[in-house]
Amino acid sequence: MIGEALSAAVDALRAAGVEDPRLDAELLLAEAMGWERARLVAESGAEVPPAAARRFGEMVRRRLRREPVAYIVGHRGFRRIELAVDPRVLIPRPETELLVELALELRPSRLLDVGTGTGAIALAVADELPECEVVATDTSPAALEVARANAERLGLVERVSLHEGTLPPGDAGFDLVLANLPYVSAAEWPSLEPEVTEWEPREALLAGPDGLDAIRALFLSNRVRPSSPLWRIKTNSPVGALALEVGEGQAGAVGEMMRGAGFGRVEARRDLAGIERVVVGWVA
Repeated sequence: MIGEALSAAVDALRAAGVEDPRLDAELLLAEAMGWERARLVAESGAEVPPAAARRFGEMVRRRLRREPVAYIVGHRGFRRIELAVDPRVLIPRPETELLVELALELRPSRLLDVGTGTGAIALAVADELPECEVVATDTSPAALEVARANAERLGLVERVSLHEGTLPPGDAGFDLVLANLPYVSAAEWPSLEPEVTEWEPREALLAGPDGLDAIRALFLSNRVRPSSPLWRIKTNSPVGALALEVGEGQAGAVGEMMRGAGFGRVEARRDLAGIERVVVGWVA
């Protein structure tokens, strides 16, 4: 029965040190049975079909090795869209939605998403701001394959232009640039959960001794400076901003980098945990 299967899985996952064993067991069994999670609770006395039981057992064994649930089921929700995910890309986090919320607030005509990974930011913006032209970049060809597949599945391939590298070729003229670059420091890496250190791509997470190497590299490019043609001519747009997701305690240093690059006004925005998670620099 469903209740018994869940109970056994929860016990095993708890013993393995999984943070939320009940939630994970329910997500895996729902996926194995092709049900909504709420239905498991409503029909906890129902039998688990043999094929679903075998699939569930294999999923639980993978989770016991601390493989993330999103990689096991192959997808992750992000705002209104469902994204395919695998170990080629980071699993989208809820705090990254702050960057999408900024785009919805500013309503840019042209937006650049740097370090797109799954395409989460770019595709969410394209989904929620149909009038916005979206360009996305990543230095990883493998990540771009995932992002392109997500764009095709969501019917957004004509709305999001994908490019390999950090900044797209040419002087494109954007109203808003968003970036979720690596920001984990070498010092904090050993303290992270094995779901992160053993499964997610290190190159998308680690950024040197203080976690700021990737962000520093972005500012070394003169193309991100407010005077650069990367931005629209100020009189043609009411926007003009660069927003970066950062780690806990990094907002002050990143704000100084922005000011040093010529951004006149800088602000930090907090996530639901109260952490200064996004730093915004205004072109004008």
